[in-house]
Amino acid sequence: MNLIRGTGISGLSGISPQNGKVIRPMLCVSRSEIENYLLERGIPFRTDSTNQEDIYTRNNIRLNVLPVLKKLNPSVGETIFRTAENLAEAEKVYRKAVSTDIQAVLNNDRIDIEALKQTVSPLSVLFEILSPLGFHPAVIDDVKNGLDASPGKQYFSPVYRLIKDRTCFLIDKTDKPESGEPMYVIDAVSQEIFIPVQLDIKFTDVPESIDKRNTLLYADAGKLTFPLKLRKWQSGDWFIPFGMKGKKKLSDFFTNQKLSLKEKEETWLLLSGEDVVWVVGYRSDNRFKITPATERVLQIELKKDEMT
Repeated sequence: MNLIRGTGISGLSGISPQNGKVIRPMLCVSRSEIENYLLERGIPFRTDSTNQEDIYTRNNIRLNVLPVLKKLNPSVGETIFRTAENLAEAEKVYRKAVSTDIQAVLNNDRIDIEALKQTVSPLSVLFEILSPLGFHPAVIDDVKNGLDASPGKQYFSPVYRLIKDRTCFLIDKTDKPESGEPMYVIDAVSQEIFIPVQLDIKFTDVPESIDKRNTLLYADAGKLTFPLKLRKWQSGDWFIPFGMKGKKKLSDFFTNQKLSLKEKEETWLLLSGEDVVWVVGYRSDNRFKITPATERVLQIELKKDEMT
């Protein structure tokens, strides 16, 4: 799951058998071994009925992905387990090396850019510093690629921002980025989010019919760049309303919709890069509509009427 979502070396090493006072002694035991043990001894057990539903990522991998991998290697379960153990050992070496680099690079809330460039892997150092602060891996990639960017460039997580200065990056804790509102990201494996609004997210084939409710988005997945971003609208924002060809300012769209000031302030935008995909709960952008060439569809449903 972590490999699909994007992760560092610690995520690839899987769940630790011991984490402080928490011990998980059954991690090395397979499901079939557990079931055989119970059956041989006549011990009754229950199976969670949702285990056979692939609507959850964990189950989808177990029911659909692993069987395909087993066709290539019948022992893939044991292979993955051994690889995770090897990575756990490699992580010890990695942690020691990166910890030394972080001490040389990070001084309170400042990341020394020149010192960062001298490290073996600037991206790894940035990942270990910024990931705990909520910065998305894609944003951390942008930071690494912006080491020589002009001063003043900013990068955001939900509660922090990183400001590019002449010789360093400044870490600033804030729940309001430059726009005055937080920004959230939706990666390509998200199935549901609850903050700032509740959205159900899934990828599907092209549907036979389209539900035209404003609380539903259908977008051509091939035209999207992940991770998607979710933020409040800003002055100057524009989009191409579904069914139209010309640009329209969000401020004019809201006026036409006769939205109150409070409704405007509570409106969220879903963006691919810097392009509006959906004025959440109101209208999608024509650039991302389904066409005869569409192969895969991103479907998102707004579950709550109150967009706060």
